[in-house]
Amino acid sequence: MQFRRKICVVTGTRAEYGLLKGIMARIQESDFSELQIIVTGTHLVEEFGNTVRQIETDGFVVSKKIEMLLASDSAVSVSKSMALAQIGFAEVYEELSPDIILLLGDRYEILAAASAALISRRPLAHIHGGEVTEGAMDESIRHAITKMAHIHFSSTQEYRNRIIQMGENPDNVFHVGAPGLDHINNLSLLNLAELSASLDYTLDKPFAVVTYHPVTLPNQSNLETLNSLLDALGQFSNMQFIITYPNADTFGRQLIDRLKEFGAQNEHVLLVPSLGLLKYLSAVKNSKFVIGNSSSGIIEVPSLGRPSVNIGDRQKGRISAESVIHCGENIKSITAAIKEAISDDFQKQVSTVVNPYAKGNAADQIFQRLLKVDLENIIRKPFFDLPINRTAQEER
Repeated sequence: MQFRRKICVVTGTRAEYGLLKGIMARIQESDFSELQIIVTGTHLVEEFGNTVRQIETDGFVVSKKIEMLLASDSAVSVSKSMALAQIGFAEVYEELSPDIILLLGDRYEILAAASAALISRRPLAHIHGGEVTEGAMDESIRHAITKMAHIHFSSTQEYRNRIIQMGENPDNVFHVGAPGLDHINNLSLLNLAELSASLDYTLDKPFAVVTYHPVTLPNQSNLETLNSLLDALGQFSNMQFIITYPNADTFGRQLIDRLKEFGAQNEHVLLVPSLGLLKYLSAVKNSKFVIGNSSSGIIEVPSLGRPSVNIGDRQKGRISAESVIHCGENIKSITAAIKEAISDDFQKQVSTVVNPYAKGNAADQIFQRLLKVDLENIIRKPFFDLPINRTAQEER
């Protein structure tokens, strides 16, 4: 009988699934692998669009669902949700017995998935390690997952170097580019008329795509910043805005409540829990610009030739293309950034921007590594020391 490697993919959000979808398809289609899918987080919550339905519509069979989100999103509730998730992952890993587990990113449910894999001594592969986001606790979560993982797929060479700097064996760290960019080349995106029809909303003015997530690390008011953003958008009455829900992070629901209020008061605003991959990329492609503090504005949007306005420190430290405009969190700074983004000169400039995350065929590279990596002795990880600069050390 032919051996089929059981590769288990974990997904907890709409955005993460969009990045994993191409890899999942390759695992499912191969005669040499068996795809296992664990769905958790906001995928299973109606408030956030119950996006597990999209996974199933795309032709994937969900192996297990782990309910873990509590109704509250206070810091205490998020910690309790993580605990519930870890219990669920421990039980599901025991039942599915995967050969290797694939995780992406830096969310708290993914930390729970990694922790359960560590304790159950299961090989772990991680995508998008080595990146820096100084304004969010995701920074610490991402690096913690790196130290628990055995195989690493970085989106740039600089991030690969940082993973190695953290003591990971260079032989197990691969620069593959960002997998989310594969879809831009492979999907047939909707034109403006098709996009309007799919949204049941007439887009007859220049529009922007807006996503603002909670900033989880500093002691600052997310609501105050969101209000500054909405006040800035209100100054552009000749535009429409497609606004997506924020992540289910600490105090994210108060942002959703404010967005619902804003959407109800403004007919030029379309508020949606989730666009899904095709509609999101199509909306970006047809938009005037993208604004908020999502990683997508830095990683994927430049490859679609559109400007991104990145607000505040949530993504501070990430490598970014010249099409990304960084601004502060006050109305004046946000408004000035929007004016720059919609200017004729900047609109022309972004069409030729080089995306530092683009390498090509990331999904294929990741799948081939997952299929061929020797797992026999991979659990034991010696710390990989970098050469020491003796002179610098002695001067200390």
